[in-house]
Amino acid sequence: MKNITLIPIILAGILLLTVIYFVTPVSNIFQGDNSDTPSDTNSETNPNSDTSTGTSSSSSSGTSSDSSSSDSSDSSSGTTSDSSSGDSSSTSSSSDSGTSTDTSPSGPAIVNLRTSGNFAILSKTGISTTGTTSITGDIGVSPIDHTAITGFSLIGDETTSTFLTSSLVTGNIYAANLVSPTPTMLTTAIGDMETAYADAFGRTNPTATELGAGDISGMTLTPGLYKWGTGLMINSGVTLSCQNSEDTFIFQIAEDLTIGNGAIVTLSGGCQTKNIFWQVTGQATLGTTSQFKGNILSATLIEMNTGATLDGRALAQTAVTLDSNAITKSN
Repeated sequence: MKNITLIPIILAGILLLTVIYFVTPVSNIFQGDNSDTPSDTNSETNPNSDTSTGTSSSSSSGTSSDSSSSDSSDSSSGTTSDSSSGDSSSTSSSSDSGTSTDTSPSGPAIVNLRTSGNFAILSKTGISTTGTTSITGDIGVSPIDHTAITGFSLIGDETTSTFLTSSLVTGNIYAANLVSPTPTMLTTAIGDMETAYADAFGRTNPTATELGAGDISGMTLTPGLYKWGTGLMINSGVTLSCQNSEDTFIFQIAEDLTIGNGAIVTLSGGCQTKNIFWQVTGQATLGTTSQFKGNILSATLIEMNTGATLDGRALAQTAVTLDSNAITKSN
């Protein structure tokens, strides 16, 4: 009986021990989890904190930095630099240097000489020379015949030739009585010379009128149309200054053109003689040893005195007289 009475006590003790065994670990587990959780949470939070500092840092420092520092930098420093500094500089450079070297032509429209431009000397009433003259380019007369070309010791037969030659001329010599098609060609050239004269004569809106009261000695002129109601004199010399090789000059002279002995027409800045036109209503006289440049379109006589040179053309509606001169046709 006594033993039986102890059995419930033993079972209760076992049950108590079982409860203690199972309950305590569970409690510990909860305790442990609770204690681990903040730590893990904290440790998880730190990465977040890292994220907040790191990401933020990455974001504000890295991303921002990349975007504001790097991108901005590229944008403001690179792009701006490229666009404002580089492009500007490029533009400036091209505008500064390019503009000065590649300016558009200035001055009036060119006078179209047409076929009369094929000649170094073209005359309606004759060409004569004394002394040793040298001409580079063709010369011609019309409607007068070859007998009006004197002092050249002409070579050739006018009855069978379309042109004649001379030791004084590097080129051909044409006259209205030579073999066809020369007469027709000369008639056209003379007509073109007169048309060119009328064109130059009729130009309006001059750059300057009566400049120097008819004496432009020592002056430097820029491209343009210059007009005088009187004659024009160049005693010592004049400079024609260009910025472009196609710049043009037209000089309208109502009376005579007189170039003094030894006077020089100087070209600067790339001026070309083919783009310079002297329209002379009276007579054009080039003094001894003077050096003249441009195309002379004269309504009357063109006279070149001893040793004078002409780089251009002598296109006269009357005669051309020479005396030991050098004439080179403009290209």
